Amino acid sequence: MLSEITLGQYFPGNSFIHHLDPRTKLLGTIIYIVALFLAKTALAYGIVVGFGFFVLFVSRLPVLMVLKSLKPVIFILVITLIIHALSYPGQEIVWQWKFFTVTKEGLDEGLKMTVRLIMLLLFSSVLTFTTSPLMLTDGIEKLLRPFKKIGVPSHEIAMMMTIALRFIPTLLEETDRIMKAQTARGADFGKGGLWGRVMNMFALMVPLFVSAFRRAEELAVAMEARCYHGGEGRTRMYELHYHNADFVAYIVMLVLVLVVILTKEVQL
Repeated sequence: MLSEITLGQYFPGNSFIHHLDPRTKLLGTIIYIVALFLAKTALAYGIVVGFGFFVLFVSRLPVLMVLKSLKPVIFILVITLIIHALSYPGQEIVWQWKFFTVTKEGLDEGLKMTVRLIMLLLFSSVLTFTTSPLMLTDGIEKLLRPFKKIGVPSHEIAMMMTIALRFIPTLLEETDRIMKAQTARGADFGKGGLWGRVMNMFALMVPLFVSAFRRAEELAVAMEARCYHGGEGRTRMYELHYHNADFVAYIVMLVLVLVVILTKEVQL
């Protein structure tokens, strides 16, 4: 299961998406999420989903690798569908048993929310797969820079977000290593009921937290040894600049939102 989590990983490439400015990809992801939640009809959902897979195709990422990002959250997706199907009010009853009632409207709403979550995860995965952690940091800092006038530490926030994202694969590898080491010593994480499994996890969480704090301390010492004092006065090897491809991407994303808005009332 741990090996299926791909969040925070970067896949080098030479595609159109890889060469976009990180600010374009960050804002494009936000615009796409807005389009997802503006979609109301089957046609609008079809357009948004089709556009998401079109971006995945243009990025030239291995499809199976991107789809792996959904595997750890399949349980959450199923629970989301079930909760909406059982709790959303409706008139046309599809299934009923005692006080459980599933309506057609509930199923429709559950499917819509599930599709939203799937496409949100896929599009976010394309962002992290096609943007290196360093470029992602620069992009977040540039976007937050206007807020420095009201005291928002843009550089520090961008650095913290990127470090957290970058260390997800590292902590997953550490967790897998600890589990294998303890399994070799006779530990059985699948033994017992729910409470027994929770108690068994304490043997995993304690060394994992110790390792995480040790890595954080080593990183802090390394940054201090290199005279890191925040973003003031720092220069970059590569400065971010918008190109024609970025403006084309912005236009395409805005057209997507406009089309979704225009098709909100169109029923197939």
